[in-house]
Amino acid sequence: MEEFNKIMLSRKPSVGLKLLHKSGLLSKILPELTDLEGVEEKEGHYHKDNFFHTLEVVDNISKVSDSLWLRWAALLHDIGKSLTKKYVSPIGWTFHSHEFVGSRMIITLFQRLKFPMGSTVKYVKKIVQLSSRPIALVSKEATDSAFRRLLFDAGKDIDDLMLLCKADITTKNSEKRYRYKNNFALVEKKLLQIEEKDRIRNWQSPISGEEIMKIFNLRPSPKVGIIKKSIKEAVLEGKIATDRESVYSFILKKGKELGW
Repeated sequence: MEEFNKIMLSRKPSVGLKLLHKSGLLSKILPELTDLEGVEEKEGHYHKDNFFHTLEVVDNISKVSDSLWLRWAALLHDIGKSLTKKYVSPIGWTFHSHEFVGSRMIITLFQRLKFPMGSTVKYVKKIVQLSSRPIALVSKEATDSAFRRLLFDAGKDIDDLMLLCKADITTKNSEKRYRYKNNFALVEKKLLQIEEKDRIRNWQSPISGEEIMKIFNLRPSPKVGIIKKSIKEAVLEGKIATDRESVYSFILKKGKELGW
């Protein structure tokens, strides 16, 4: 796979990928990718060719990042679409939950290709799984809680995730392209505002599980997990601040509610 990664690190990876595809090698190396090729039509509804769309996305991400594994995340971000494609009349083609299905395919794929596991595969899996989340935040109905949850789930990789989302814009319609880019700019602005206010990125509870056990005289048990989950949800919902004093007060109140 060393030669393949040289292609991925080139200025325009699609050139080498198309050559591999033409030779028939790509379908042997990455059948999950070549399975995306082709366009179907039903009742006048078409879907885009997700294989060639993906190659455009990889080229786009290569213009803004030298990260090999972000480029791999771009290459694999739609692999779940071949398994989730469904025609729903009169709506058209749908690919519901393709990002979750695709993320579950990553570990097996990495094992087959003898790629690094550990933090590397976790990173690619996370980016693929979250690849549609920022799109949902474009809506005016998106709450601050939804932005906090994305920041919390993406952590230090939020910037890479947003790079992928913008690279995923491949429409040739200039009006749509402008609108999509402007929408993501608004999402990024809101994410920055939420982060500056709540400091939720990479946030960890200032009170550990061991402290929770001491406060309520507990032994290691599911009860500790209940409190920890309650803290996380309260913070993400904006019900409490992230500082130690606020979290401590919340814990005492929660314990009282539970009769501890």
